[in-house]
Formats: sequence, structure tokens, C-alpha cells
Amino acid sequence: MKLHIGGQEKKEGWKILNIQKENNVDFVGDIKDLSQFSDNSVEEIYASHVLEHVEQQKVNDTLKGIYRVLKQDGKFYVSVPDLDVLCRLFIHKDAPANIKFHCMRMMFGGQTDEYDFHYFGWNFGFLNDYLKRAGFKEIKKVDTFSLFNDTSDFAPYGVKISLNVIATK
Repeated sequence: MKLHIGGQEKKEGWKILNIQKENNVDFVGDIKDLSQFSDNSVEEIYASHVLEHVEQQKVNDTLKGIYRVLKQDGKFYVSVPDLDVLCRLFIHKDAPANIKFHCMRMMFGGQTDEYDFHYFGWNFGFLNDYLKRAGFKEIKKVDTFSLFNDTSDFAPYGVKISLNVIATK
């Protein structure tokens, strides 16, 4: 099984886990609790702009849960707002207020519903350290996954605002 956490787009070979029951959702649940899945049962996990919604004190356990359900040599595709990029855009001397406001929302969440809040600001250093602590053996930053049409490739101001990483169990 391949698991798309937080997804909405149906794609052949992938099952969708989402915290909200919507069209195309196969499993209702939270990235913080993957207990509905057996150990070593998932080939690949994809989570785009989901991990930042996990409270700081729950990040370690969440990543260990992802590691637990992945098969040996399984891949975790994770995309998060890149705090380094967003900060550069935010403090740029020529950035207009609307761009600064949009960057701020990417940092703290759009806050459009009870789930749309960000608890963690990620950069590669933080993500690399947390993934290593969870047990991942290979961690690689990539430009794109080319898997789903989502915010992992979002470049509203000429630069991608997402940090895209593939971690291998």
C-alpha cells in the first residue's frame, strides 16, 4: 500500500488518509496516530504540508509512527513550508504587504478551520535531525516529487516555498 496523508487527489495505487472525511478519502485519521496500520505495512508515505500541523512535543512520536508503518527501504515523501525561504521573502526590502501577509500565513497556517494551524517552522536542518532521530537511514532534499499536484511545487513569487525531502527507512 501507498499512503497519501492529508491528500484529496485520487491517484492509482495510492490510498488517502485525511483528518476530515471528504470525497476520495479511504481512511479517516490523523498523521499523529497511525495505529490503524500494521508495522511494516506501507511501501510509501506522502505528506505535503501536513507535518507542520503537528504540535512540537508530538513530532518525535509522529515520525516514529511513520517509520513504524513503513516497510524496510520504504520511502517517506515529506513537504513542508520552508521557513528559510519564507523568512527571506518576508524580510526582503521590496516585498509588498500582501506578499509579507501571504508568507506569514504560510508560516502560521491559513487558519481557515480548526485544523489549519501550524505548530512548527521547518527548515532542512530541523527536518533532517528529526528524521534521523526517528530512525531514517537516508535523507535527501529534492526539488520536486512529481507525484501530486499540490503545494510541494508551489512557487508564487518565482521561488518554491516548500522544502521537499525523501527519507528512506
